Amino acid sequence: MPTIVFLGAGSVVFTRQLLTDLLRFPDLPVLDLALHDIDAERLEVARLTALDVAAQLGREVRVTASADRRSALVGADFVVNMIQVGGIAATRVDLELPARRGLRQTIGDTTGVGGVFRALRTFPVLSGIARDMRELCPDAWFLNYTNPMAMNIWWMSHVAPDIRAVGLCHSVYWTVNDLCELVGVPLEGTHYRAAGVNHQAWLTEWSRDGEDLYPLLRARIASDPELERRVRVEIFRRIGYYPTETSEHSSEYLDWFLRDDAQIERFRLEPLQYIGISEENVREFEDARATLAAGGHVPLHEEGDAAEYAPQIIHSMLTGTAREIHVNVPNAGLIDNLPQGAVVEVPATVDASGVHPIAWGSVPPAGAALNRAYLSVAELAIRAAAEGDPEFVRRAVLVDPNASSTLTPTEIWELCDELTAAHAALLPVALGGTLEEPR
Repeated sequence: MPTIVFLGAGSVVFTRQLLTDLLRFPDLPVLDLALHDIDAERLEVARLTALDVAAQLGREVRVTASADRRSALVGADFVVNMIQVGGIAATRVDLELPARRGLRQTIGDTTGVGGVFRALRTFPVLSGIARDMRELCPDAWFLNYTNPMAMNIWWMSHVAPDIRAVGLCHSVYWTVNDLCELVGVPLEGTHYRAAGVNHQAWLTEWSRDGEDLYPLLRARIASDPELERRVRVEIFRRIGYYPTETSEHSSEYLDWFLRDDAQIERFRLEPLQYIGISEENVREFEDARATLAAGGHVPLHEEGDAAEYAPQIIHSMLTGTAREIHVNVPNAGLIDNLPQGAVVEVPATVDASGVHPIAWGSVPPAGAALNRAYLSVAELAIRAAAEGDPEFVRRAVLVDPNASSTLTPTEIWELCDELTAAHAALLPVALGGTLEEPR
């Protein structure tokens, strides 16, 4: 039986979504699902969730659950990663501590000071996973959902270039889905492609029956002034192509929006929003735990709402079904005007032989300029961890557009000192923490 490992399976709602998409493919063989989480209670709820989803869909699966990562990884064919190192407590620190100094973030998990520190505490765990995979399942595909996406895949390419790793994000799909709904065009039959970096790729191809759909979008925006109060619409107006992530995420990549109260009000942004989202995720976990304990069934999303790429990759590789998706991979001649070796988001074909990124050429010049700002943050975070140099941590935050639009260099250094102390148990000794080796 093909073996699929879920690392961080205690993210129960996401585990349920992925399993539902996967088990709805009727032509898959019986699967061996190995679940791993360091939280015993969450792991048990994940196990019961997997069994319940399989029962609801009438599918036979073999489900095992282990708090020991190495046991879970033995003989894996696919390793789906969705860990969150530090959990909601670390997320609160990433958002609230900078906010005390006036640095506002909405999500804080992908870029900026929150993204940098989330990366630095995730890298040691990724190194440990890579070490275990090299020994226990060297031919497995590593399918990453954990943010910060680009930094994590970049780190994997640094510590384990032999591991076949791709980063997966549903932002391109949902961007096109929402735009089609906005202009009144069915998503089915629409052709679309985007490229750039994760959460800031550029939708350069969007058509239906050969007709470019951008004129419809421009007309729709012109007819409703309230649409101009969306961050992504503002970016579209200035750059010429629509970015592929929510306005909340998109606002953090630039110095245009979170720098003052007037911009926050104009673009209807909510600083610290991810804390509320995280708390809602906890409530959803608690609801699932209570439902399963009472003998009920967890809710499954509608069949037409399947958008996650990991189930599609697994299905394509096990059945030979060819399809096109979007992936995050190191730039090996894929995008001409972004740094080689950096992690970029591009279309890719998938079939029985694996994932094949498509050489894109150049992304729009203004878009590339914005992409390079984020990749500079990511590169310096990678260097900080690779060289064990805490100065590079601070320089990574210094070159972040949002952070540098709000704080002085001295304040950035002081903030990084505070975050290092707060996250010490999850950070390597070389960077000021107390963690002595990869986990």
